[in-house]
Amino acid sequence: MTQQVPLSEEARADEGAGPDGTHEIAPDLAYLRTLIANVVFSGPPGAGDRGWVLVDAGVFGTKRQIKAAAEARFGAGARPSAIVLTHGHFDHVGVLEDLAQEWDVPVYAHELELPYLNGTAAYPPGDPSVGGGLIASLSSLLPTRPVDVSARLRILPADGSVPPMPGWRWVHTPGHAPGQVSLWRETDRALIAGDAFVTTKQESVYAAAVQSPEMHGPPRYFTIDWAKSRASVETLAALRPSLVVTGHGRAMKGPEMTAALETLARTFDRVALPEQGRYLDHPATVENGLAYRTP
Repeated sequence: MTQQVPLSEEARADEGAGPDGTHEIAPDLAYLRTLIANVVFSGPPGAGDRGWVLVDAGVFGTKRQIKAAAEARFGAGARPSAIVLTHGHFDHVGVLEDLAQEWDVPVYAHELELPYLNGTAAYPPGDPSVGGGLIASLSSLLPTRPVDVSARLRILPADGSVPPMPGWRWVHTPGHAPGQVSLWRETDRALIAGDAFVTTKQESVYAAAVQSPEMHGPPRYFTIDWAKSRASVETLAALRPSLVVTGHGRAMKGPEMTAALETLARTFDRVALPEQGRYLDHPATVENGLAYRTP
């Protein structure tokens, strides 16, 4: 079964990491690779204290890396005005509690992700039966427990705005997680996709390390509702983004990327669905009560 839509190196959105360790993909947008996941910095270089926003919070043990890159990009001691989360999986909130407390910042997320962020519910377990590589094989051992930043949590407004990020809007893109969102800026057609789709085969340690440019569906081992995931990819493809940074893999741009995303949406069942998996026929949803487990 085909598992990706190929992309060429010409579709990469950057030439590599700069002196601060980040990959700049727009004058006010850069991302940082933290082991197996990306975090995104929104704001112009030199923006100073409270002049920028962090999107997602990496994996455990990356606090120093994120802070060093932030200070190199925005200035010594520069803190964000907020942390915005695409969703709350362990590789997106690894140092959220520490950074939110040290920086004294609000944390914005979709209301359906709040149980994973206020300590009241855990995610459904990972699904090693989807196959694809070592990360998938070990996924039943990956953390699903919640973090607790309840005192700082803010619900993203129902009108689609992102208060700390003027010009951006959030788009609900569930499937990989109940309250996953992607962030969209119409002016330059930039998309921060979270894990709604990714640009590497995240199930494989080798592929995640090499990061050959490819368009993939969401990481299979944590995706709990494939029908909603398909609809989310279709929603994002319909936006026709010109620039995309995902939670895993390299940022991509241009007509080739746009066409690859449209192909992924059109052929989702053939390209993205695993041949087997516990959530294929029995999705874990908010509606059926299976999305939230006791921690």
